[in-house]
This record gives sequence, structure tokens and C-alpha cells, in this order.
Amino acid sequence: MAIHLRYQICIALAPVLVSASALGAKPSAKAPQPGTTATLAVLETTDLHANVVGYDYYKLVPEPSHGLDRTATLIAQARKEFPNTLLLDNGDTIQGNALADYQAQVKPLRCDQTLGIYKIMNHLRYDGAAVGNHEFNYGLAFLSQVTGSRLQVAGVEQPRRCAGPAFPLVLANVYSAKTKKPLFNPYTIIDKQVSALDAAGKPVTALVRVGIIGFTPPTIMSWDKRHLEGRVYTEGVREAALKYVPEMRRKGADLVVAISHGGLDTSPYTPSMENASWHLAQVPGIDAMLLGHSHQLFPNAASTVPQFNLPGVDKAKGLVHGVPTVMANLWGKHLGVIQLHLKHDGKRWMVEQDKTVVQARAAQTGDKAFVDADPAVLDLVREEHEATIRYVQTPVGSTDFRMSSYFADVGDVSAIQVVNQAQADYVAKYVAANLPQYRHLPVLSVSAPFKSGMAGPGDFTDVQPGDLALNNAADLYLYPNALHAVKVDGAQLKAWLEKAAQRFNTIDPRKTEAQALVNPAVPSYNFDTITSPEVSYEIDVTRAPGERIRNLAWRGKPVAAQQEFLVATNNYRAGGGGNFPALDGSRTVIASPDNNRDILIGYVRGARLTRAANGSARSWRFARVATAGPVVFHSAPGLAGLAHEAGLYNVTQLAADDGRGKGTALYAVDLSK
Repeated sequence: MAIHLRYQICIALAPVLVSASALGAKPSAKAPQPGTTATLAVLETTDLHANVVGYDYYKLVPEPSHGLDRTATLIAQARKEFPNTLLLDNGDTIQGNALADYQAQVKPLRCDQTLGIYKIMNHLRYDGAAVGNHEFNYGLAFLSQVTGSRLQVAGVEQPRRCAGPAFPLVLANVYSAKTKKPLFNPYTIIDKQVSALDAAGKPVTALVRVGIIGFTPPTIMSWDKRHLEGRVYTEGVREAALKYVPEMRRKGADLVVAISHGGLDTSPYTPSMENASWHLAQVPGIDAMLLGHSHQLFPNAASTVPQFNLPGVDKAKGLVHGVPTVMANLWGKHLGVIQLHLKHDGKRWMVEQDKTVVQARAAQTGDKAFVDADPAVLDLVREEHEATIRYVQTPVGSTDFRMSSYFADVGDVSAIQVVNQAQADYVAKYVAANLPQYRHLPVLSVSAPFKSGMAGPGDFTDVQPGDLALNNAADLYLYPNALHAVKVDGAQLKAWLEKAAQRFNTIDPRKTEAQALVNPAVPSYNFDTITSPEVSYEIDVTRAPGERIRNLAWRGKPVAAQQEFLVATNNYRAGGGGNFPALDGSRTVIASPDNNRDILIGYVRGARLTRAANGSARSWRFARVATAGPVVFHSAPGLAGLAHEAGLYNVTQLAADDGRGKGTALYAVDLSK
């Protein structure tokens, strides 16, 4: 029997381990006979981050590439394909977009209201879910309310049980400091009636008792220290599994599915390990693993992600130490499917591993083609959705200058500096609170002009002076990256900037014909720049790539090769994106659970941005050189005055139409000035 609504009465009793039989259910199916077989498809969503519908609340446009409304279609398809399914969520469910912020902070839910994402999950008949690290972002009082759990922790008064999900939440490695008991049920056992075949091939109904157990990164104690310190404590993922998995077996679980909100890491195991699932897979008694947190796709034979290229990991078949394992990307882009082929030996169900198939099914069916969205999803949350759209158009700050990327390639930092300031501020505060061993290191930040006219004159960042609304943050920071910080020395920092300077062609000063400044083969998002008054350097475009950075200085003194820095960036760059030298993930010292865009929003909230304070700290200059002919680049027409406002008086417009058919103009930059 599938358990849904009746679990809601049990979620609040964290130390009580519930199952269908514990609730008085009397399984109607007879004990399976030896040789009985069944297929149980375990379905996973993960890192939904409140993306209920496919909509970008920052750009204020529909976004078909993600959303639980399209995952709902994949779920329906899987249920038609497999008569026996178990739908589970990995966590990081209730936080992550403007809809989530609206329901948590702008117009907090009443006790009798159900969170939008849980409304949909109830509608889709989820069987269970784990608790991710981002569930703690809004504090324990909010978590207690929206999960209907009445968490027994200090400082949280929940007078009555509120509305919550109609399915069990499990979390085995977080404990209340007050009660010394698990914050949520560490596991539960679901009595699942399945359609099966007996040894003679005759259809029968059988019972499979599926235990689900959840884990979250112990690093929540650092990430949400302000909410958790003194109220909860964590246990290592492996320690919790070794404690509870045998207990689940003793209580009658035929199968154990570990829902681990973490990725894979072969580093020596520690109880504080963030991505401990590689070690978890080696705990005896686990039949399948559902992973998350890393925002990756597994299985994926073509993946170059380091965590999937480890000993014991089969990235094509979806196995970790032989355990069938799936990670369904993020935001509902994929549905994880583990087809567990089961055979009963007369005593218990066994997994036939040679017949088990692991897949991550995509909502995207082709180039710009996706499965249809389930219209019932939007209907259920239409009021919250429309209220959120109105919310993101509300001013959160203001700017007295135009922030744009039209001239970022020639030195305008108006759309970059505030991003760098937000990132550096975050890292400095994080280090002060959590990483005292790095407090002596200077904190720098790099960002790039993400929009540079590739698709025409409308493809530039352009935030007008006046009020700043939340959706403007998407214009300033285009990608949903997470903030990372890396430790590099002076030589590595210079090499980083050299790689970024490949954005430019090599200019021959003697040529009289026009020379294009920008190399179109190098995307603008790889033009990482520093925008700090403490850093200065020159880019000499007359020299070959790799030899262009000159006079790199910090606080007026040359940067020494062994001098160390912390540099704020994003997970893409820190993990090797763009093939920057020395950046392969090994130098990361902060892998923040927060994304760069949200950090930017927090930084500008309530602020009045000015060009002097937030848009003029240009760390780099072109090395001065006189050229016989013009050095040219392309941008939107009629904006030379905007370049001059940014101090770029060496920029002139040569032609309002550059002849490329894109609607862009031809500009020149005088490198001698």
C-alpha cells in the first residue's frame, strides 16, 4: 500500500520510525512465493529549488528548460511504462528562486497554507523525500512550519502542527541539541504493493517493504551557522548509515534506498564530509542511491566531471561500487529512473543487478524542444506565481548610473564591478566567520561581461539609472552559478588573467588597415576581470597570447610569484570551466551553497549605487601603443557618449551599421590613449 496523507500525522514525531504496518495497515497481498519477480522503478527528482513552473522570475519570461511542470509529464510517462513506481525527492526543494523567497520572506505562509512546491508534490503523489542543505536557509521556525513537523529545537515555538507535505521526510544525520534525537524521522519503511509474476509467469500482487533513509551535508553547520548553531548538530553520513541501515533491515525492509543529498568524493572520509556518497555506497545493505546537491547528471557516459571519473564509479551504467545510483541534474530538467529488477527467494526480495537499468530522462527532447508542461501544475499555484511576478518588479535598491556591457571589452566596468564587490564581500565575511586560517590573505574577485552582442544589439547587459528590481540582477549576472573561492599564488593569478586576455586578437601596430580587437572564438564569459582599486595591470594586445599581462600590482607593489590570494569566482570557473590554468577544482577553498545571483541581490538590497563607488574601479588598461590603422570592435549603435561617461574617451563610432547584418555599429578604440 502506498503511503501518502496518513504520514502527515507522523512527521512531527521525529524519533518515531514509521511504516505502513506500524500505522496498523494490514497488507492484503500474500507472501511472495519463491521465484516471484517484479520491477520497481524508483523515480527521483532533486534540487528542484522551488522551480514549480518553467518561468524565469528574473528575466520575467517563460523558461521551458526547467520546472516541475515538465518533470510532471516525465513522471506520468514513467508511471504508464512501469506498473510499480516509487517517487522520491532528494532535497533542496523549498528554496532557490523568487517564488520561494516570496513565500518565505515577503508574504510568509499562514499555518494552514501549504508551500507551493509541496502543493505540486502532493498532487504528483510523492512517496517520500529527503532534506537538503538549502531547506535550512530560511531558519528552523520556517522549516518546522512548512514541513508540518513541530521540530523540537531551542528557540522554535510551533504551537500546533501546520500544513505540510503529504509524504514522509527523512533525515538521518541531523539531531536536535535539545532532545539529542533526530530532527526528522531518520528513515521510514513503505509497504508497497506491486504487480509481479510468479515462477510460472502468472500475474500476482505482492508486497515489497522499501526503506528510505535521508542524508544531508554536515557542512550545513557552517553554511547556516546563524540558524543552526546551538540548536542542532550533525553526524557523519557514513556513521548514520552504519547505525540505521541494519536497523531498517531488522525492522523488515526488503530494500533500502539511500537518498543522499551529496555528490561523490574519494578524499579520505571525515564525519564533516560534504560529498560523502562514494563512501556511503560501501555501507552494506544499501540497494540503490539517489544523489543530489552537485547539480550534475548521472549516469552520463560523456561526463567529464571529476566526481564521476573515480574508482568504483561506472558513469555509463550508473553504478557506484556496484550500487545502482542516479543524480537527476537540477530544477526538474531530468527525472532519475532506477529500474530495480526483483526476485523473491522465498525469504526476501533480492535485486537482480544484471537486469537493473539506471537512467536520467531529460525533459528536453531536441534543440529548443521540450516535453509539454502539465497544465494542472500552474493551475494549482497560479496565485502564488502571479504574486511573485509582481514582487520581482518591486525595487530593492537603486543606481544613479547606467550599468551596461556595451563597452566592457574596452574597459567599462559599470556592469561588472558591483558583481565583484558582492562576491568579494561574501567571501571576506565567510572567511572571517569560518576559515580563520585564510584571514591574512587578500580577497579578490573576478567576473565577466556575460552579454556582449553575440546575438545583436539587444544582447548586452543594460540596466538603466533609477530603481533596481530583482529581475535586473539577471541582467547583471546571467548564469545560475554557485559562488566558489579559490586560493592561488601570484603566478597563477597572472596565468588566469593571461587566459582571459585571449579575448583579444594580436594587434600589429604597423598595419594601416583596420584590425579587429576582439577574437570572436573566445566567449565574453571567459573574459574574467578584476575591478578593484587595490589591483592594477595592463593588457598588451601587441604581444602573443600568454605574454600580455604587464605590471600586475596589488596596493601599488608588484605581485610576487609566491604571493597568495583568495579569488571569488563561480563553480564553473573554479571547477575547470574554460580550461583556465591551475583551475581544476583542486584549489577551491569555499564551495558556497549560495548562487552568485542571490549574493548579488543581497548585496544591492537597500543600496544606492553610484558610479564612483560601484562602477568605476577599472583595474586593467590596455598597454599604450600607437597603431598605424584603426583597431575596431562592434557594439550597439549611437552609444559613444555612454563610453565617454565611463571615462573611455578613446572610443569613437566609425559607422552606425558595421555591415554584418546584425544591426550593430563599428567602433574604434585608440590604444595610444
